Amino acid sequence: MPIVGVSCSVLSPWDAEVHHSVFDPYVRALVVYAGVNPVLVPALGDGSCGQPENMRALLARLDGLVLTGSPSMVQPSLYDGTPSAPGTHHDPARDATTLPMIGLAITLGVPLLGICRGAQELNCVAGGTLHQAVHTLPGKLDHRAPKGVATQGDKYKPAHDVECTPNGWLEAIALEAGVDPRRVPVNSLHQQAIDRLGRDLIVEARSSDGSVEAIRVASAKSFALAVQWHPEWHVEDQPMNRALLERFGVACRARAEATSPGTADLSGVFA
Repeated sequence: MPIVGVSCSVLSPWDAEVHHSVFDPYVRALVVYAGVNPVLVPALGDGSCGQPENMRALLARLDGLVLTGSPSMVQPSLYDGTPSAPGTHHDPARDATTLPMIGLAITLGVPLLGICRGAQELNCVAGGTLHQAVHTLPGKLDHRAPKGVATQGDKYKPAHDVECTPNGWLEAIALEAGVDPRRVPVNSLHQQAIDRLGRDLIVEARSSDGSVEAIRVASAKSFALAVQWHPEWHVEDQPMNRALLERFGVACRARAEATSPGTADLSGVFA
Protein backbone atom coordinates (compact mmCIF):
# COMPACT_ATOMS: atom_id res chain seq x y z
CA MET A 1 0.00 0.00 0.00
CA PRO A 2 1.20 3.56 -0.65
CA ILE A 3 2.62 5.48 2.31
CA VAL A 4 0.98 8.85 2.95
CA GLY A 5 2.16 11.53 5.36
CA VAL A 6 -0.51 13.14 7.55
CA SER A 7 0.22 16.54 9.08
CA CYS A 8 -0.04 16.79 12.86
CA SER A 9 -1.15 19.67 15.03
CA VAL A 10 0.44 20.54 18.36
CA LEU A 11 -1.90 20.16 21.31
CA SER A 12 -1.35 20.54 25.04
CA PRO A 13 -4.25 18.64 26.63
CA TRP A 14 -5.01 17.65 30.20
CA ASP A 15 -1.46 16.61 31.13
CA ALA A 16 0.06 19.90 29.84
CA GLU A 17 2.56 17.94 27.73
CA VAL A 18 2.94 18.65 24.01
CA HIS A 19 1.19 16.13 21.76
CA HIS A 20 1.58 15.80 18.00
CA SER A 21 -2.01 14.97 17.22
CA VAL A 22 -4.28 13.81 14.38
CA PHE A 23 -7.97 12.97 14.84
CA ASP A 24 -8.82 9.31 14.24
CA PRO A 25 -11.23 9.85 11.28
CA TYR A 26 -8.38 11.13 9.09
CA VAL A 27 -6.21 8.04 9.37
CA ARG A 28 -9.14 5.61 9.40
CA ALA A 29 -10.68 7.08 6.23
CA LEU A 30 -7.31 7.02 4.46
CA VAL A 31 -6.87 3.32 5.20
CA VAL A 32 -10.42 2.24 4.40
CA TYR A 33 -11.32 4.46 1.46
CA ALA A 34 -8.07 5.72 -0.05
CA GLY A 35 -6.32 2.40 0.45
CA VAL A 36 -3.10 3.89 1.79
CA ASN A 37 -0.90 3.53 4.86
CA PRO A 38 -0.90 6.80 6.87
CA VAL A 39 2.16 7.93 8.82
CA LEU A 40 2.07 10.97 11.07
CA VAL A 41 4.31 13.94 10.30
CA PRO A 42 5.14 15.70 13.59
CA ALA A 43 4.90 19.47 13.82
CA LEU A 44 8.51 20.05 14.84
CA GLY A 45 8.65 23.51 13.35
CA ASP A 46 12.21 24.61 12.70
CA GLY A 47 13.60 21.49 14.37
CA SER A 48 15.32 18.64 12.53
CA CYS A 49 12.24 17.61 10.55
CA GLY A 50 11.70 21.20 9.47
CA GLN A 51 15.05 21.52 7.72
CA PRO A 52 14.63 21.64 3.91
CA GLU A 53 17.03 18.76 3.24
CA ASN A 54 15.23 16.56 5.77
CA MET A 55 11.81 17.51 4.44
CA ARG A 56 12.99 16.59 0.95
CA ALA A 57 14.26 13.21 2.19
CA LEU A 58 10.99 12.51 3.98
CA LEU A 59 8.82 13.48 1.00
CA ALA A 60 10.97 11.34 -1.27
CA ARG A 61 9.77 8.32 0.70
CA LEU A 62 6.10 9.36 0.74
CA ASP A 63 3.53 8.56 -1.93
CA GLY A 64 1.15 11.30 -0.80
CA LEU A 65 0.60 14.07 1.73
CA VAL A 66 -2.58 15.02 3.59
CA LEU A 67 -2.94 18.44 5.21
CA THR A 68 -5.42 17.99 8.03
CA GLY A 69 -7.82 20.42 9.61
CA SER A 70 -7.21 21.86 13.06
CA PRO A 71 -8.84 24.04 15.73
CA SER A 72 -5.94 26.46 15.21
CA MET A 73 -5.78 29.33 12.73
CA VAL A 74 -2.94 30.11 10.33
CA GLN A 75 -0.93 33.00 11.77
CA PRO A 76 -1.95 36.23 9.98
CA SER A 77 1.69 37.34 9.72
CA LEU A 78 2.14 34.54 7.17
CA TYR A 79 -0.26 36.17 4.72
CA ASP A 80 0.16 39.86 5.70
CA GLY A 81 -3.11 39.83 7.63
CA THR A 82 -4.11 42.03 10.55
CA PRO A 83 -3.49 40.74 14.10
CA SER A 84 -5.90 38.05 15.25
CA ALA A 85 -8.63 38.68 17.79
CA PRO A 86 -7.62 38.03 21.41
CA GLY A 87 -7.90 34.37 22.34
CA THR A 88 -7.37 33.06 18.81
CA HIS A 89 -5.60 29.70 18.85
CA HIS A 90 -2.49 29.50 16.68
CA ASP A 91 -0.05 26.67 16.05
CA PRO A 92 3.29 28.20 14.96
CA ALA A 93 5.09 24.84 15.04
CA ARG A 94 2.60 23.41 12.56
CA ASP A 95 2.84 26.50 10.35
CA ALA A 96 6.64 26.23 10.34
CA THR A 97 6.46 22.56 9.38
CA THR A 98 3.54 22.28 7.00
CA LEU A 99 3.81 25.43 4.91
CA PRO A 100 7.38 24.76 3.66
CA MET A 101 6.45 21.13 3.07
CA ILE A 102 3.54 22.06 0.79
CA GLY A 103 5.66 23.85 -1.77
CA LEU A 104 8.26 21.10 -1.75
CA ALA A 105 5.63 18.37 -2.16
CA ILE A 106 4.19 20.12 -5.20
CA THR A 107 7.67 20.58 -6.69
CA LEU A 108 8.45 16.89 -6.19
CA GLY A 109 5.11 15.78 -7.61
CA VAL A 110 3.86 14.21 -4.37
CA PRO A 111 0.03 13.89 -4.48
CA LEU A 112 -1.50 16.34 -2.03
CA LEU A 113 -4.93 16.50 -0.39
CA GLY A 114 -5.73 19.53 1.78
CA ILE A 115 -8.61 19.47 4.25
CA CYS A 116 -10.07 22.61 5.89
CA ARG A 117 -7.00 24.31 7.42
CA GLY A 118 -5.04 22.48 4.77
CA ALA A 119 -6.85 24.42 2.04
CA GLN A 120 -6.04 27.67 3.81
CA GLU A 121 -2.39 26.66 4.18
CA LEU A 122 -2.15 25.87 0.48
CA ASN A 123 -3.60 29.27 -0.41
CA CYS A 124 -1.12 31.05 1.88
CA VAL A 125 1.84 29.16 0.39
CA ALA A 126 0.68 30.35 -3.03
CA GLY A 127 0.68 33.97 -1.83
CA GLY A 128 -3.04 34.26 -1.16
CA THR A 129 -4.79 35.74 1.86
CA LEU A 130 -7.48 34.66 4.30
CA HIS A 131 -10.62 36.05 5.89
CA GLN A 132 -10.14 35.50 9.61
CA ALA A 133 -13.86 35.51 10.49
CA VAL A 134 -15.88 34.96 7.34
CA HIS A 135 -19.17 34.87 9.27
CA THR A 136 -18.77 38.58 10.13
CA LEU A 137 -18.69 39.65 6.48
CA PRO A 138 -21.85 41.00 4.82
CA GLY A 139 -23.74 38.40 2.83
CA LYS A 140 -21.68 35.46 4.07
CA LEU A 141 -22.98 32.32 5.73
CA ASP A 142 -21.90 31.24 9.20
CA HIS A 143 -19.49 28.45 8.25
CA ARG A 144 -18.53 27.61 11.82
CA ALA A 145 -19.27 24.29 13.48
CA PRO A 146 -22.87 23.86 14.65
CA LYS A 147 -23.47 24.17 18.38
CA GLY A 148 -25.69 22.13 20.65
CA VAL A 149 -25.43 18.89 18.67
CA ALA A 150 -25.76 15.56 20.41
CA THR A 151 -22.54 13.92 19.23
CA GLN A 152 -19.20 14.81 17.70
CA GLY A 153 -20.30 13.09 14.51
CA ASP A 154 -23.31 15.37 14.25
CA LYS A 155 -20.96 18.34 13.83
CA TYR A 156 -19.76 16.82 10.58
CA LYS A 157 -23.10 16.21 8.93
CA PRO A 158 -23.85 18.19 5.74
CA ALA A 159 -24.51 21.86 6.47
CA HIS A 160 -24.86 23.36 2.99
CA ASP A 161 -24.23 22.64 -0.68
CA VAL A 162 -21.32 23.69 -2.88
CA GLU A 163 -21.29 24.12 -6.64
CA CYS A 164 -18.36 22.71 -8.60
CA THR A 165 -16.66 24.80 -11.25
CA PRO A 166 -17.78 23.64 -14.73
CA ASN A 167 -15.24 21.37 -16.45
CA GLY A 168 -13.09 21.20 -13.33
CA TRP A 169 -11.51 18.26 -11.54
CA LEU A 170 -14.08 18.30 -8.76
CA GLU A 171 -16.96 18.31 -11.21
CA ALA A 172 -15.52 15.20 -12.85
CA ILE A 173 -15.18 13.50 -9.45
CA ALA A 174 -18.77 14.41 -8.56
CA LEU A 175 -20.12 13.05 -11.84
CA GLU A 176 -18.20 9.80 -11.38
CA ALA A 177 -19.74 9.51 -7.91
CA GLY A 178 -23.24 10.12 -9.25
CA VAL A 179 -23.52 13.45 -7.39
CA ASP A 180 -25.04 16.58 -8.92
CA PRO A 181 -21.98 18.87 -9.22
CA ARG A 182 -24.22 21.92 -8.81
CA ARG A 183 -25.43 20.75 -5.40
CA VAL A 184 -22.77 18.81 -3.50
CA PRO A 185 -23.68 18.50 0.21
CA VAL A 186 -20.75 19.24 2.54
CA ASN A 187 -20.14 19.82 6.23
CA SER A 188 -18.86 23.16 7.49
CA LEU A 189 -16.61 23.77 10.49
CA HIS A 190 -14.37 26.70 9.65
CA GLN A 191 -14.02 30.33 10.68
CA GLN A 192 -11.21 31.30 8.34
CA ALA A 193 -11.78 31.22 4.59
CA ILE A 194 -9.89 32.06 1.43
CA ASP A 195 -9.93 35.76 0.57
CA ARG A 196 -7.50 36.53 -2.26
CA LEU A 197 -6.70 33.44 -4.29
CA GLY A 198 -3.04 32.48 -4.46
CA ARG A 199 -0.93 32.19 -7.59
CA ASP A 200 -1.40 29.15 -9.84
CA LEU A 201 -4.57 28.13 -7.99
CA ILE A 202 -7.91 27.34 -9.60
CA VAL A 203 -11.23 27.51 -7.75
CA GLU A 204 -12.91 24.12 -7.97
CA ALA A 205 -16.05 24.86 -5.93
CA ARG A 206 -17.90 27.65 -4.13
CA SER A 207 -20.74 27.82 -1.64
CA SER A 208 -23.89 29.84 -2.30
CA ASP A 209 -22.40 32.92 -0.61
CA GLY A 210 -19.42 32.86 -2.98
CA SER A 211 -16.94 31.46 -0.47
CA VAL A 212 -14.20 29.33 -2.00
CA GLU A 213 -14.76 25.70 -0.99
CA ALA A 214 -12.14 23.89 -3.08
CA ILE A 215 -8.92 24.80 -4.89
CA ARG A 216 -6.45 23.04 -7.18
CA VAL A 217 -2.84 23.74 -8.14
CA ALA A 218 -3.00 24.35 -11.89
CA SER A 219 0.58 23.38 -12.77
CA ALA A 220 0.98 20.48 -10.33
CA LYS A 221 2.58 17.30 -11.68
CA SER A 222 0.10 15.17 -9.76
CA PHE A 223 -3.08 15.37 -7.68
CA ALA A 224 -2.99 18.65 -5.74
CA LEU A 225 -6.47 19.50 -4.49
CA ALA A 226 -7.75 21.02 -1.25
CA VAL A 227 -11.30 21.31 0.07
CA GLN A 228 -12.71 23.47 2.83
CA TRP A 229 -14.92 20.71 4.24
CA HIS A 230 -14.04 17.43 5.99
CA PRO A 231 -14.36 14.46 3.61
CA GLU A 232 -13.02 12.07 6.24
CA TRP A 233 -16.35 12.10 8.10
CA HIS A 234 -19.46 10.08 7.18
CA VAL A 235 -17.70 8.73 4.13
CA GLU A 236 -20.04 5.75 3.91
CA ASP A 237 -23.03 8.08 3.53
CA GLN A 238 -21.44 10.73 1.30
CA PRO A 239 -20.52 9.53 -2.23
CA MET A 240 -18.55 12.70 -2.95
CA ASN A 241 -16.31 12.25 0.08
CA ARG A 242 -15.73 8.61 -0.83
CA ALA A 243 -14.91 9.45 -4.45
CA LEU A 244 -12.50 12.20 -3.39
CA LEU A 245 -10.57 9.86 -1.10
CA GLU A 246 -10.56 7.11 -3.72
CA ARG A 247 -9.21 9.47 -6.39
CA PHE A 248 -6.45 10.61 -4.02
CA GLY A 249 -5.60 6.97 -3.35
CA VAL A 250 -5.31 6.29 -7.09
CA ALA A 251 -2.81 9.16 -7.42
CA CYS A 252 -0.79 7.83 -4.48
CA ARG A 253 -0.65 4.34 -5.96
CA ALA A 254 0.48 5.76 -9.29
CA ARG A 255 3.36 7.55 -7.56
CA ALA A 256 4.26 4.43 -5.56
CA GLU A 257 4.43 2.37 -8.74
CA ALA A 258 6.51 4.99 -10.55
CA THR A 259 9.01 5.47 -7.72
CA SER A 260 11.70 2.87 -7.17
CA PRO A 261 11.65 1.79 -3.50
CA GLY A 262 14.61 2.41 -1.27
CA THR A 263 16.30 5.08 -3.39
CA ALA A 264 15.86 7.97 -0.96
CA ASP A 265 18.44 8.64 1.73
CA LEU A 266 16.62 9.14 5.03
CA SER A 267 19.75 9.67 7.13
CA GLY A 268 19.23 12.62 9.41
CA VAL A 269 15.49 12.96 8.95
CA PHE A 270 14.91 12.61 12.67
CA ALA A 271 18.47 13.32 13.80
